[in-house]
Amino acid sequence: MSPTSEGEALEIAKVREAFPDDLLKVKEFRGETYLCVTRASLPGIVKLLKEDADLQYTYFSECVGVDYSRWTHERDLEGRFEVVYNLMSLKGHKRIFLKVGVDDGQTVPSLKSIFLGAEYPEREVNDLFGVIFEGNEQTTRFLLPDDWIGYPLRKEYPLGGDDVLFDKGNKGPAVEDMMMPHAGESFEGRTGSSEISGR
Repeated sequence: MSPTSEGEALEIAKVREAFPDDLLKVKEFRGETYLCVTRASLPGIVKLLKEDADLQYTYFSECVGVDYSRWTHERDLEGRFEVVYNLMSLKGHKRIFLKVGVDDGQTVPSLKSIFLGAEYPEREVNDLFGVIFEGNEQTTRFLLPDDWIGYPLRKEYPLGGDDVLFDKGNKGPAVEDMMMPHAGESFEGRTGSSEISGR
């Protein structure tokens, strides 16, 4: 990111100037910049980053969800979940991340009217975490079967070894019911071609 005369990256300076009360925190981590912003300001900030002639963050890379319910010390924002948007400027060959915090029952404004590519990643976050995106609501499951119960990427969801319960009382296979060898392993769990071939 190119610094301004005050030493602050141009992206941060422009967002701070246009949305002074909505830029909650700026975080630099491993050479990447994260802007923690309010949910209500998210569409406006993304439009600024996309349409500003000096910035041109015109490429939508991804949108992911994070459940911090068990790691409260690692949170950057208030709320159980964080939704993280990854944008890239092809003009400047750099990327920027925007983070918003959200709790159960709260909504995040959808970015699909700004980036059409945001529609499916937001639906995935909704299906796997239960985060609702205003303007991109769904009435059926997206990745999971319609009768799936719960949100499997939430921290309280079982990690495995338990039968998966569907809403009609049916159970799917547990992890141990479908034991498969990892790449390079035999069914006995040994690795290496000499062990597998018996040499």
